[in-house]
Amino acid sequence: MGTEGDDVRVIAGRYRLHTRLGRGGMGIVWRATDELLGREVAVKEIALDEQLDATEARRQHDRTLREARAVAQLSHPHIIVVHDVVECGERPYIVMELIDGGSLADRIARQGPVDPAEAARIGVALLGALRAAHAAGVLHRDIKPANVLVESATGRVVLTDFGIAQVAGATTLTETGSFVGSPEYTAPERMSGARTGPESDLWSLGALLCTALSGESPFRRDSLGGVLHAVVFDDIRTPPQAAPIEAVIRGLLERDPDRRMSAAEAERLLRAYRDTGRTPAPPPVPYTPTRLDNPGDPPRRTYSTRGVLVSALLVAAMAGAGVSGAALLMNEHGDGGGTPTSSSPHGRDSRPAGTSPPAGQGPGTHAPTPTVTVTRTPSAAGGASSDGRPTAPSGYRLAQDPAGFSLAVPDGFTRRPEGERVFYLSPGETFRLGIRIAAPEPGGPLGVMGRAAAKGPDTNPGYRDGRVTATTHDGRPAALWEFTWDGFSAAEGARHTYDLCWEENGRMYDVWVSAPVGKVREAREFFDVAVDTFVPV
Repeated sequence: MGTEGDDVRVIAGRYRLHTRLGRGGMGIVWRATDELLGREVAVKEIALDEQLDATEARRQHDRTLREARAVAQLSHPHIIVVHDVVECGERPYIVMELIDGGSLADRIARQGPVDPAEAARIGVALLGALRAAHAAGVLHRDIKPANVLVESATGRVVLTDFGIAQVAGATTLTETGSFVGSPEYTAPERMSGARTGPESDLWSLGALLCTALSGESPFRRDSLGGVLHAVVFDDIRTPPQAAPIEAVIRGLLERDPDRRMSAAEAERLLRAYRDTGRTPAPPPVPYTPTRLDNPGDPPRRTYSTRGVLVSALLVAAMAGAGVSGAALLMNEHGDGGGTPTSSSPHGRDSRPAGTSPPAGQGPGTHAPTPTVTVTRTPSAAGGASSDGRPTAPSGYRLAQDPAGFSLAVPDGFTRRPEGERVFYLSPGETFRLGIRIAAPEPGGPLGVMGRAAAKGPDTNPGYRDGRVTATTHDGRPAALWEFTWDGFSAAEGARHTYDLCWEENGRMYDVWVSAPVGKVREAREFFDVAVDTFVPV
């Protein structure tokens, strides 16, 4: 590998690695030269878990590439630019713009906390970045000062590390495909396993602003269990330095995600303070994470003592052998965090045949066909069993489907076969997971997806924003199709679909998921677990 400061090697025939800029659980970041375009770049050499078997290592590799490609689609002045995703020696590398300047964590360590005006400036920049990412269906999931860069010459604030790599370290919990985040900056709904969404990133931003103003997170404790308990239960004490923008910070640190301040409102208030120096008027509904509800207030979400148990189990799991603490954060309904992917040919996103359009409480009410064999695994975390076959993560069950495959589906999903397709449907059919097995077709997966996309307007009402991307699945050529459409009725509303197609052992496999556009992230998580655990029988 060489030493720091040496020309180490050239990857992908064009990127010459020079000085090592940083090293952590996610891998090594190098200053490099793009010799084709003659520009300086940053190259992240992704660390892969060498303890994984070949199958799981390939899944991790493919997941890394999928996430990097998702981030590469984002375009915002405060989001790191991903120039390229390459492979060398079967190891993935992410090529990014080079930011001359350290992280916000480095700045705080060297210069101390920032003043409220600077915190407001940083907050506005990051809120803009998050709004752009969330609009594209991408969650960051690990917002903290170490993942915010500040350009030395301009002061430009740049959000980086959108879960492209596995994050590891003393205060970071990860499980492939389920949970990424640093506990001191992780929202309580994720800690308790209730759900994850854009609101969770906003909580993390609130904690980050506290750190920027005071030098440490309000949830800093002496032990991991103490951190988790502080996030879920303890009174939240904002630092005195936060007084000028306290309304925003308390709004972002509202424990109930349904009552948490929105990105747009937080940005409005921070801009007002930054531009005028005066504390803006609070929003009509007070965002206070520790106050008791007043009579007439909407019911408040509560977090049960399960959170305390989660904290204790996490501490034990971190010390135990082979048990992922992060898996324990996933609830019994499969709402834990995850990573993106996509797929679906020939209008696979269409409603299961024989069902009625949505009405009132949701689509079709036909009874499911209970012909699937379900095997519950004793493992709380997904992974591989002793025979090398995938097991279901916590909150999922492993379905041994009579159609000739097995995969993990969320608890509560029911099976419904429809001709050559098999569906697994959530209650009310909010989420629809589909599988199709067929003979190979001309042009391979990319040809199949391309033809399906061309017929998109005919098979999916209001079809739009469709794109087909060549990718791989377990080292095999694959194609990913993603699109938005109008659903089957006005009551159902707009939906988004992810669809992956690949060939294996002389058969073509197609796995897809669709969901309302407001639940894109959960859909991607369900889809990623399905794809990563799919095994032909």
